Amino acid sequence: MPDQVGVREPLLTDDAVAGHAPDFEQLGAVADAVLYEGYLLYPYRRSSPKNRVRWQFGVLLPRDWVERFGPVAPGVSGSADSWYQRTECLVRAPEDDAVVRLRVRYLQMQHKQVEDADGSPVESLRTDDGVTHLSFDEAIPRETELAVPLAELLDGGRTVDVGAPAGDGDEPLPGDAGRTVRRHRELRAATTVAAEPLGPGLYRLRVRTENTGVPADPGACRNEALRDALIATHTVIGGEGVEFASLIDPPTALAERARDCRNAFTFPVLGGAPPEPAEGAGQGETGPAMLSAPIILPDHPRVAPESPGDLHDAAEIDEILTLRTMLLTDEEKAEARATDPRAARILDRVDSMPREVFERLHGAIRSLTPAGSPGSRASGRSATARAAAPASRPAAAGPGPSTAPGSGPAPGSPATQRPAWWQEGGDEGLSPTTDTVLVAGVPVGAGSPVLLRPRTRGADAQDMFLAGRSATVAGVFHDVDGSVRLAVTVDDDPAAELHGWYGRFHYFRPDEVEPLATTGTPATPGRAHDRLRRRPQR
Repeated sequence: MPDQVGVREPLLTDDAVAGHAPDFEQLGAVADAVLYEGYLLYPYRRSSPKNRVRWQFGVLLPRDWVERFGPVAPGVSGSADSWYQRTECLVRAPEDDAVVRLRVRYLQMQHKQVEDADGSPVESLRTDDGVTHLSFDEAIPRETELAVPLAELLDGGRTVDVGAPAGDGDEPLPGDAGRTVRRHRELRAATTVAAEPLGPGLYRLRVRTENTGVPADPGACRNEALRDALIATHTVIGGEGVEFASLIDPPTALAERARDCRNAFTFPVLGGAPPEPAEGAGQGETGPAMLSAPIILPDHPRVAPESPGDLHDAAEIDEILTLRTMLLTDEEKAEARATDPRAARILDRVDSMPREVFERLHGAIRSLTPAGSPGSRASGRSATARAAAPASRPAAAGPGPSTAPGSGPAPGSPATQRPAWWQEGGDEGLSPTTDTVLVAGVPVGAGSPVLLRPRTRGADAQDMFLAGRSATVAGVFHDVDGSVRLAVTVDDDPAAELHGWYGRFHYFRPDEVEPLATTGTPATPGRAHDRLRRRPQR
């Protein structure tokens, strides 16, 4: 049976926007990474504990199963189980003949069961050719595309079936040792698309996808209930004669409208390449497509061109995962190959990777634009912001900063003569737990209480969720580019003490915090300082 539902066509078809084709190819690569994020994690073996608890993002289960203990509370992304997913975004369409195109994509669980020659199910079976066959939960990618004129969306919208049929199949194992049986249940789901006018040429688009099925067993455990679920559900939205506004960095005139958009269990971001810095700098962003994903992403996400293939863990670094995979033992590699065909393809790619491809994974410089120039907009920093909050060491004569409020190191001073960060001695004289930085004339350092005020534009999406929360500074850190970051723990976080012990903090610029005390309270150097310098591996 086919792996996909629906017809796969370009999201944009008219010649006027054919130039956006590379943007959609790039967005498609990101969407595929979202689809298989966490599908199978290093070391890619079935026996690994992390591969026994799977499917963490965009899981839409039958409503009766999800709400068996009460209604589900909407979330900003899809890390919590739900029975629906709602996307709201802003669309500009100056012409009446605009068309909205979207794809609803997800994985459907398929159970692979190995049976012996007697037809009895087994977890593992080794055939005479020396190959081990394992029972495991696989997945089938599903996709439904629809194109709807904007006029129809304004007149009640459209609802379409995005479910998938049930199916089964089997294949014999070598030497009549048994067989492998694959089965998947029917999935029932629907997507409703509608729009409402907000002003001349401006509309709010709503996309709601629901699991409309009935669970086989409302009291089943989650692993069993997943057989009735849409997994890694996300939506790619484009069209003809339409333009989408960023909800992270909207144009100034649309900021209030953007705040009114209500998204549940998903996080929509602009797709395609980011605009050039000269194009409307400071006026917000728009683009020809959106990706509404169950994972928090920035606008214009992309897969690094150096990455040779998916490792199903986009939060990790390709080079690290590749090195670790290379070091798996022959026995571990054999189990990974038997676990899933995708794991086998990863091992094949790693084992045959040319040296020049591997070397490209070590790192890349995207731009050498000097800090403070117009091109520095992409980094979200400015020379003014850095100069306004210089870090300082306590003066030898007593507490307090050695730098006057609002001033930086004097030319020719030891601070400006410090070796570059990659040279020996580049970090001498820096102490995260005793250094301070001036914020609104107040020296802030380890132990200082602050109020978090992340920037409204260019801030990390997760930082924005902490706006208005009180926090305690754990240390003052210097970036390799000369800027300063405050490491903080959020006061009402139940795990704040644990995060402090591990050295896992939130980081904010000095101009993104508001001091809650007139003086800083540096922590006592010692074990706390050691923890700040240590960064344990996850």
